[in-house]
Amino acid sequence: MTLVIHDHPSPNFGERRDGARPDLVVIHYTAMATAEAALERLCSPDFEVSAHYLICEQGQVFRLVDEDMRAWHAGAGQWGEVTDVNSRSIGIELANPGTAPFAAAQMQALESLLADILSRHAIPPERVIGHSDMAPLRKIDPGPRFDWKRLALQGLSVFPASQGEIEPHEVRFVQDLQRFGYPDAPVEALVSAFRDRFRPRHHGPLDGRDMALARDLATRFPIDRRSPLA
Repeated sequence: MTLVIHDHPSPNFGERRDGARPDLVVIHYTAMATAEAALERLCSPDFEVSAHYLICEQGQVFRLVDEDMRAWHAGAGQWGEVTDVNSRSIGIELANPGTAPFAAAQMQALESLLADILSRHAIPPERVIGHSDMAPLRKIDPGPRFDWKRLALQGLSVFPASQGEIEPHEVRFVQDLQRFGYPDAPVEALVSAFRDRFRPRHHGPLDGRDMALARDLATRFPIDRRSPLA
């Protein structure tokens, strides 16, 4: 797919702090009825929110903030040691109300955009995350309808591969998720965010499958590769 980007500048941005460069990509959904409404909101100085890109359902890609600048998309949260996620990330908004499947043309455009971003900035696929990953207490996007496995199959994100089970243990589950990058948060919030991404529509208490998948992520994609898994 040929990537065509339409410039639609937003006034809502600033300098990346302390000379930071992007080494994360954060994926969102807009939670608005239409792409037009989302574009207006992201470009309005009254709301002080933005993203680097907005992708419409039909696959149109709008560049709102230059990648050299700090867009205002992530808010409070953390991934690994990164607490100012806006300064270290590129934010991509997908026009979606949060209750609908993501359109095929939209996903194809996202894949082309991600491949380009990851190549230019040398960002590894494990550092493509959802808004709910870095802020599990307050965000749920891009939600259980987003196809993370599809991205992983193209090397644009990651997905756990383990097929076994490990005895449930809340402390170890939290520790493994933190080794992967998740912030310190109550186990209930982490289970919800983790399942929305890796076990969509699965419910119930923490189980052995959750444990095995979290351990696989911590083993293969530790946020600090210098720290071996205990």
